[in-house]
Amino acid sequence: MTMPAMPAAVTRFFLASQSGDADAWARAFAVDGVFHDPVGEPPIVGRPAIREFIASVLPNFSPFLGLTPREAHTVGNSVAVTWSGAAVTTTGTPVNWSGINVYELDDDGLIREARAYFNRAVFQAQLDR
Repeated sequence: MTMPAMPAAVTRFFLASQSGDADAWARAFAVDGVFHDPVGEPPIVGRPAIREFIASVLPNFSPFLGLTPREAHTVGNSVAVTWSGAAVTTTGTPVNWSGINVYELDDDGLIREARAYFNRAVFQAQLDR
């Protein structure tokens, strides 16, 4: 799979989602990073909380195929990425969703803040089938 050109931490974010590695996924964030997943939900603050959140989601799927970036647009320390996600629930239900993430990077190139824009109701409706 070819990924669009993105800063290293954003690339690590997507690769870790595809491998289902909660530790690597969280390490893409600054220690005090913030993750809005999705925007409108209470933010997840701090790398340990982000790791815990991701680790709590992954066991609900087998497999969690992850997020695939489609297009990336970088301006300074801001990156906007369109993506599609895919997973299969542990009961065999396929789940597909898509969205746009906007990342703000810190001076070390880590994700200071990530805002995920996707329709949670579309995602949830697939789980409720």
